Amino acid sequence: QNVLTVYFSVGYSAVALNHVIDFKEKKQEIIKPVSPSELFPSLPIVQGTSKRIKVLTRLTLVVSDPSHCNLLRSTSANIRLYDIIAVFPKTEKLFHIACTTLDVDLVCINVTEKLPFYFRRPPVNMAIDRGIYFELLYTPAIKDSTMRRYTISNAISLMQICKGKVSSHSENKPLELRGPYDVANLGLLFGLSESEAKAAVSTNCRATMLHGETRKSACGVVYTVKKPRKVEEEETAVPACKKAKTQA
Repeated sequence: QNVLTVYFSVGYSAVALNHVIDFKEKKQEIIKPVSPSELFPSLPIVQGTSKRIKVLTRLTLVVSDPSHCNLLRSTSANIRLYDIIAVFPKTEKLFHIACTTLDVDLVCINVTEKLPFYFRRPPVNMAIDRGIYFELLYTPAIKDSTMRRYTISNAISLMQICKGKVSSHSENKPLELRGPYDVANLGLLFGLSESEAKAAVSTNCRATMLHGETRKSACGVVYTVKKPRKVEEEETAVPACKKAKTQA
């Protein structure tokens, strides 16, 4: 509850509870996610609004062998219960599989060490066409100078190909958490433009949530936005008699 309060005190309106499974450590199974209502009986209200904070569930699979991907291809009932599914590939082959075939919402990029492979344009473009975003963990850049160098280097090499289709992620440590505007400024160091850096902590995150809803429903999600009326349209909508009076 305290960590959740810190997240929304700095300006976030949604957060995902991340359940990480690393097949390399030990044999693990995908369990049913814990309902946020059980952990947080009363959610805080987003600053400046009357809406309560949105809490999602997320599953992150750390895969180091192609056989680990079979779990995502299977129709597991517990997998469908998660709002967001992310995959953390360790090799170039697994990165290619995650971008081209796996039904996921996010592809996580390792930033704590030099990548053993280069990002290639075909799989990255295919992931973008499928609505998949790439995620960077920015907290290592705050902890250590060596990790900061790797984070910036790996991020720049990815940004040169993915055209800003990236989102940000932080660990659940209040001291290493940064607000949305601070993260957007950090994106400028990764080679993002100002608009792309803002999208990494706003519209890209919402697009990932909608992609997760589409994956769960197996159909699609329609998101409507009220289009602002132009000044010319407003003038044409006014009757001629009233327009003459106003002009007089």
